[in-house]
Amino acid sequence: MSPVREPLLTRTFALAFAAHFLHALSFNLFLHLPGLLRGFGADEELIGIVMGATGATALLARPALGRAIDERGRRPVAILGGVVSVVACSGYLAVDHVGPLLFALRLTHGLGEAMLFASLFALVADVVPRSRRIEGIGLFGVSGLLPIALGGLLGDLLLGVGTYRLLMGVAVACSAAGTLLSLGLPETRARGGEPPRGLLAAIRQPDLGPVWLVGLGFALALAAPFTFMKTLVLERPELGQVGPFFGAYTAGAVTVRLLGGRLPERVGPKRALFPAMALMTAGFAVVSLAVVPWHLLVAGFSLGLGHGWVFPILTGFVVTRAREADRGAALSVFTGLFDAGMLIGAPMFGFIARHADHGRAFATAAVLTTVAAGVFAAWDARFSEAGHRHV
Repeated sequence: MSPVREPLLTRTFALAFAAHFLHALSFNLFLHLPGLLRGFGADEELIGIVMGATGATALLARPALGRAIDERGRRPVAILGGVVSVVACSGYLAVDHVGPLLFALRLTHGLGEAMLFASLFALVADVVPRSRRIEGIGLFGVSGLLPIALGGLLGDLLLGVGTYRLLMGVAVACSAAGTLLSLGLPETRARGGEPPRGLLAAIRQPDLGPVWLVGLGFALALAAPFTFMKTLVLERPELGQVGPFFGAYTAGAVTVRLLGGRLPERVGPKRALFPAMALMTAGFAVVSLAVVPWHLLVAGFSLGLGHGWVFPILTGFVVTRAREADRGAALSVFTGLFDAGMLIGAPMFGFIARHADHGRAFATAAVLTTVAAGVFAAWDARFSEAGHRHV
C-alpha cells in the first residue's frame, strides 16, 4: 500500500496563489509598456534602460527585505509590497513622456514587485510538504506563469479597444485586488530556533554559489523576451502580435508544472535541470531566426517548457540548502537575481538590438543559458545533494 501523500492545496496555498496571480497579472500587463515608450520616441537602448530600472531599487532593498521577511514575517512584507505596487501602477496614468516621473515609478514598481515575489514564495515554501517541495513550488509558480499569457493577450485586447490608460487602469485594479487578498494570509514564519544570519551569509554559503550563478544566467536571458518581444514584432510585422508568443510560453510552462511537476524529484533535480536549460537555449535560437508567426509559437512553447522546470528546481535547491532560519534571506537573494537580470539584461539586449539587430540579441540569450548550465555542472559537482554542509 503506497504512503499517503501530504496535501498541497491548503487554504493558505490557495489564497497565496490567488494573490500572486493578481499581482503578476498587473505586472505582466506592462509587457506592453515598450510600445508606449516607442510612441514617446524612445529607441531600444532607452527602452532597455527604462524597463530595467525596476531592478535597481529591488536590488538595493534586498538586504533589508531579506531581514524583514525572516525577522518580521512574510505576511506584513506581502501586504506592504501590494500597497507599493498599487501606488506605482496608479502613477503611470500621469505619464506622458520619458522623464523623471516615469523612472521614479519604475523604481517604485520594482520595489513593490520584489517585496511580493520574495515574501509570497517564502510563505509558500513554509507551507508545502517537504516531500513535495519542488512540485509544490512549481504548482504555485503557475500563478505567475498564467499572467504572462494573460498579460500579453489581455493587453492586446485592451489596446485594441482603448488606450494605454485603460491598460494601466486594469493593472491598478488587479494589484489592488491582490493586496486585499493578502490581508487574509496567515503568518508562517517559524518562531524560536536559530537566529537568522542575514543576506550576506546566504550569498556566501558555498553550496548556494552554483545556484546563484545559473540563476543569474537564467534571469539575464529572460530579460530578452520580457523586454524586447514587443519591439521585435513592431520591427517585423510579419511575426504578428506578442500575445500568441506569451500564450505558447505559458502553455509550455503550465503543461510541465501540471503533468510533469513530480518528475524532478523522481529523477533528481540536476538530471531534470540540464534538459530544461537546453529547451530554453533552443527557444531563444528559434526566436533569433523567426520569420513567420508559427516560429514564435514554437519558440514560446520551448521556452515555457524549459522555464516550467528550471525555476522550481532552482528554488528547490535554495530552500533545501539554506538554513530554515535563513530561508527568507536566501529566497530574497534568489528572487533578486531576476531584478539583476532585468537591470543588466534589458539595457544589454537593447544595445545589441540597436547596434546589430533583434536576432542577435536573442542569440546572445541562447549563449547565456548554455554557458550558465555548463558552469553550474562543473562547479556544483563538488556538492552532494544528500550530504552537503551548511557553513
